[in-house]
Amino acid sequence: MKKISIILLSIALLTSCVDSLDDYNIDQKKAGAVTAETLYSAALKNLADIVTTPSVNSNNLRLYVQHWTTTTYLDEPRYIMTSRTIPQAFWDALYRDVLADLKEARRIIEADQFILPNVKNNQLAQIGILEVYAWSVLVNSFGDIPYSEALDINNSLPEYEDAHTIYLNLLDRLDVALGLLNTTQAAPYTIGFGGGDLLYNGKTNPISFWIKFGNSLKLKLAMVIADVPADAARVSKAVTEATRNNGEFLMKANADNARFPYINDAPNNNPVATNTNSLFTSRQDFLPSNTIIDQMNSTSDPRRSAWFTLWVATPPEGQPAPPGIYKGGTYGQTNTPVTQFSRLSARIIAPTAEALLVDYSEVEFLLAEAVERNLITGDAAVHYNNAITASLSYWGVASGDITTFLAQPSVAYATAAGDWKEKIGTQKWLALFNRGYDAWVEWRRLDAPALVPPTVPNQTYIIPKRLIYPVIEQQVNGANRNAAVDKLEGGLDVAAVRLFWDVE
Repeated sequence: MKKISIILLSIALLTSCVDSLDDYNIDQKKAGAVTAETLYSAALKNLADIVTTPSVNSNNLRLYVQHWTTTTYLDEPRYIMTSRTIPQAFWDALYRDVLADLKEARRIIEADQFILPNVKNNQLAQIGILEVYAWSVLVNSFGDIPYSEALDINNSLPEYEDAHTIYLNLLDRLDVALGLLNTTQAAPYTIGFGGGDLLYNGKTNPISFWIKFGNSLKLKLAMVIADVPADAARVSKAVTEATRNNGEFLMKANADNARFPYINDAPNNNPVATNTNSLFTSRQDFLPSNTIIDQMNSTSDPRRSAWFTLWVATPPEGQPAPPGIYKGGTYGQTNTPVTQFSRLSARIIAPTAEALLVDYSEVEFLLAEAVERNLITGDAAVHYNNAITASLSYWGVASGDITTFLAQPSVAYATAAGDWKEKIGTQKWLALFNRGYDAWVEWRRLDAPALVPPTVPNQTYIIPKRLIYPVIEQQVNGANRNAAVDKLEGGLDVAAVRLFWDVE
């Protein structure tokens, strides 16, 4: 009887800390609830991935701006979007892998009653800024898109909304996010997502960097619509707010850059490496294009050694090798064998190369433009020089070489060819090397440099002004997609149609 009592007592003790025996039946290999921080970090990585990848299946924008070209396959540099599901992959990545995760992270945070108020506000602000960024990429790439009705599991047929209206709403949403950011109290109030913030984790006060990121993004978005007459007042207001206090809340140095730090561990390495580095692929599909290399050769641009390898011609037998040169592949044509051209440098294809969402160089170019548009006071040449200096410094160019580069008549603001759009546009196109999406946006709105489509007998090509809608949308959301297409110039879903802000 004593033994039975001991056994019963032992069972009681063992079971007293659980609600039922079902609590013992837990699959240790099954994932538990996904946290808001995990969703946020995943969305941030997926955002960096889709704007950074050079995959011919999802992002060909480096080819459209002629930073890169291909060796063998020509559909992509000749702007054919239907031989692969390129628009669909780009669309899906932003909707499914970025915005849906951010929406769920927001829901979890808003429902959590135990997060300190300022921490919650900072987290919601960080989500809000990334949401605005992701939505702006969709609008700037496609035009009208599903927006307020999107991401609703109960609505499989979201309406395509007017791109211009969406864009203005994004500026409103960005203001809301910026208004939530708080750095006035000690940690943890200034931490936000802490270790989940892959952009600024490790900074002494990460939220202060998010303020700079958000305001720099605000300046960037405002300038995209600067040529739209109806938006003049809105642009002026946004630029004034973003540049207040003499630009105190903008990026002021490369240390402020919104950078995503990849690591040498697949699948968390830089996607450029996935598509170009022999550690990850045996394919040799990409080369730097002659368009950009010829431009850089004309000014002896010191960034060439950071971006490209030297090509050395095979000398005649018994003769010494000639000096190496930088030689790009002919844009939009077959370039084989690849040994006849410069290649992308080890730094560009490194697994740990970081991705940039917004950087200091961009901000200074935007300020130079804002001066030229009479939106702010100042000296456009000073901001232009600051922008080029920031880019060259980022890529490791010595200060003396920067001074020499800026002094060239073809580079100096006072003597470089063209109007301010051409001067700024050309140097910004260079500074945005390897950032296809941003270079594509800037090339479309500034119309510089003067890129020429590939020449092919009996064919006419036009550099894309937008991405066509995913073909699958004709089946899954046909009526709404067709209504959006009807609004396009000519009523055709083609890449040659300019978006609302791309004013001729």
